[in-house]
Amino acid sequence: MSENNADTLPPIKQKFVPKVWTHFKKSEGSLRKMAPQLKSRYQAYEEPPKEISDAQKEVKKRLRELKKKQTLANMPTPQDEIQEQDKHEKLIGQLKAAEARNRLRIMRLRYQANRAQEVNHLIACQPSALKAVRLQALVPPYQGKDGNGDNLDKLDRNRVESLLEDPQGLLTNRIS
Repeated sequence: MSENNADTLPPIKQKFVPKVWTHFKKSEGSLRKMAPQLKSRYQAYEEPPKEISDAQKEVKKRLRELKKKQTLANMPTPQDEIQEQDKHEKLIGQLKAAEARNRLRIMRLRYQANRAQEVNHLIACQPSALKAVRLQALVPPYQGKDGNGDNLDKLDRNRVESLLEDPQGLLTNRIS
């Protein structure tokens, strides 16, 4: 019975290994005369020449190295590097925001200085001191944070009151 089972079992498949058939060996001249398809069929079962086998080995080696490089390049970045990148990006964002705030502050200061210069020039160009004082009271050169507070000290207040009480304009007339 064991002999019957051995006959019915399929044979074990083995890897195909090309064999060189020496009794079908063609000469070099007859190989050159063959058609390309026939020549390729005939040479498919022969070992390639040493130059070609060396070139194939080199190509396989280069491909393996290239695959290693690509796997190393495509490896996911570790969590620590991701956190460091996030910290770095956040720091850069904060620096950019600080630079923008500084630019705005400089622009605001430049505007305020130019405005104050223009207002002082307008006040200085008034024909009388009384008109200059009124303009200065209505349009202050610097806008204070206090708003409409009184900026005059005791001496300045006495001077302004004496100028306002001058009915003939003798103290305030600048035109000679």
